[in-house]
Formats: sequence, structure tokens, C-alpha cells
Amino acid sequence: MFTGIVEQTGRVTRAHEEGGHLRVTVTPQTMWTDVQLGESVAVSGVCLTVTTWDDTSFTVELSRETVAKTAPRWREGALVNLERAMTASGRFGGHVVSGHVDGTGTIVAVNEQPGAFTVIVRAEPRLARYLVPKGSVTVDGVSLTVVDVGGPAGSRDDLAVNEFTLWLVPHTLDVTGLRDWQPGSLVNLEADQMAKYVERLIAVRNVEAGGTP
Repeated sequence: MFTGIVEQTGRVTRAHEEGGHLRVTVTPQTMWTDVQLGESVAVSGVCLTVTTWDDTSFTVELSRETVAKTAPRWREGALVNLERAMTASGRFGGHVVSGHVDGTGTIVAVNEQPGAFTVIVRAEPRLARYLVPKGSVTVDGVSLTVVDVGGPAGSRDDLAVNEFTLWLVPHTLDVTGLRDWQPGSLVNLEADQMAKYVERLIAVRNVEAGGTP
């Protein structure tokens, strides 16, 4: 489990096909000294397993499914956000993040405001139901607060039902890869876990009661 509080950024220093999957090497700003085989690291929001490492980098393997369903971060030189799995004694600074990406979104606009940057993101239409004003969303592995959303029960009439806004303070841009966002950039999105569990629970109960999902 992760919290969406990015520890540091890194760069993809190698990416190549091997045995039907993509093998990716990431070089963090500062390599961890206590990495263990098989541990989980969220790389721009994607939970991946460490397979090898050295003093400067670690390597993970991505299935074709992971590559197909996530933003195109898997190229040499790409800037990625890094967070190791949460320890039992760690501070819970963000929200519950699994590292299982629900889909991608597109950056529609980035605008500088006094003391912050406002961003409009267009999610895949099927994710719209999980977006609520002042709710949580994980974008490229960063726990962020949804400010405004469009559509029913939304807070801005000029946004589509699958669009939402974020306000990013300068510190967030300084310590994450979000500073590279441009209109048209694809980002990884993970919706709030609790919303997905509630939706599934209601759907199954409806079927058990003889209704429709």
C-alpha cells in the first residue's frame, strides 16, 4: 500500500523488451540503501516489483497489459515519481493508494495563479463517477485533492462530466514530476479506493436481490 506522498523523482535510464515483457531500469535522485528483492515501488503511480538493483538504480518488469493501460512513461529519459510501499510505522500523509492504475487522463490546461498552478484533467469517461469535489485522486502517483468537477453534482458548469481541476502549490511541482505536465500530456489515474468498494458492494447486492447491477 502507498499514500501518494512522493519520496523523490527518478529517470528511466533503460527500457527494453525481454521475454515478452518490458524491463525498465530507473535511477532515483538518491538510491535507497536498503532495497530488497521483490519489494514494491510505485513508479508514477504504478505498483511495480523490484527484480534487481545496484548502488545507483533498480529494475522492474512490466507486462504488456501494464504498458498498454498506463501513461507512456516507459522510455529512456522519462521523469518518474517514486514512492516505496508504506511501513506500519510510517505517517499516513496522503490517502489509501494501491498503485493499481484505473486508467489514464489527459492534461487539458495548465494555468499559473498567484501562489499556485491550476490544472484541468480529462479522465476516461468511465472514471467520472469516482470524481467528487474535494475528494481524493492519485495522479501520476501523487495524492491530490479534486477541486472542481463537471456534470451531475459537480461544481463547475463549464467542465465536462469527466473533467476535474487541481490546484498545485510550487512545492509539489518542485519535488515531483508534475512540473513536466503540458497540455496533451497523459497521466496515470487511480480513483479513491473506498468509492470503488462501495460501488461494487451496491451492484452485487442489487443482483442478489433480483435487480440490475
